[in-house]
Amino acid sequence: MNLHDIQILNPSIHQEHTLILKLNHGRVNEMGSEQLRAWENLTDILNKGTFRCLITTSEKISKSGKPIFIAGANVTERKEWNNNDIRSHVRWQRNILQNLRRTPIFHICIVQGIALGWGTEFLLTADYRITTPKARFGLPETGLGILPGAGGTSDLWQDIGIAHALRLGMTGEHIDSQEACHIGLCQEEHSDEAQALERALQLAERVAKNSPTAVAAFKSALLASVGRGSNLRKGLEAQAYEHCINTKEAEIGRKYFKSQEPTPWGAFHPFKI
Repeated sequence: MNLHDIQILNPSIHQEHTLILKLNHGRVNEMGSEQLRAWENLTDILNKGTFRCLITTSEKISKSGKPIFIAGANVTERKEWNNNDIRSHVRWQRNILQNLRRTPIFHICIVQGIALGWGTEFLLTADYRITTPKARFGLPETGLGILPGAGGTSDLWQDIGIAHALRLGMTGEHIDSQEACHIGLCQEEHSDEAQALERALQLAERVAKNSPTAVAAFKSALLASVGRGSNLRKGLEAQAYEHCINTKEAEIGRKYFKSQEPTPWGAFHPFKI
């Protein structure tokens, strides 16, 4: 494990198994090439199974005192780019977010503040999203002559429904924390960042008690089942279940089922579809 390559994302480790990233870079946590390379390196680390949970939050505050999660992509760096440069870059960032989404860890995002454009789309990499009343979400891209190109067009509708995805993408309307939870963009709202982090750490502790192989297989099979037919979904479930048997995690689970001691799970074995 080498966290040196992701220092730009301000990592810290909690209880050995949970990596906390507190974003604080640039003017508004804008995501550009430098940050994308850091996410790419982080994804490589997460795929090794060293960590069980990732918590992404932010400590960025604007000059006017407003909290910011991610206020968008770094458009400034594209000033001298041609169309081919932009096409290549956007495809690259789309691929990075997709790979981050499928890492074998439980990824929690805590949103306090502005999450616009890329900030809203980044939430699609998370398995669970916690927010506070200060959060604001939106997709302003069509007002810039483009469209949400990091999952906001292809995937967001699966979480919030077609109608809400069309409303956000076509109008650019901003929504608050309460509505984000109502439409399924976020799952929980807490009164402030401290309570949100406490809840995230509680979830991380629960994940850490379970088999890392079983948790990863469950996530992989579930995500691979999205949009597939019933027979294929059941086949993926069977493969993932049998992976737990073949790696002897099921045997360990049975042996320590009623034990008061922490279960000594085996080494991490990724489930490959």
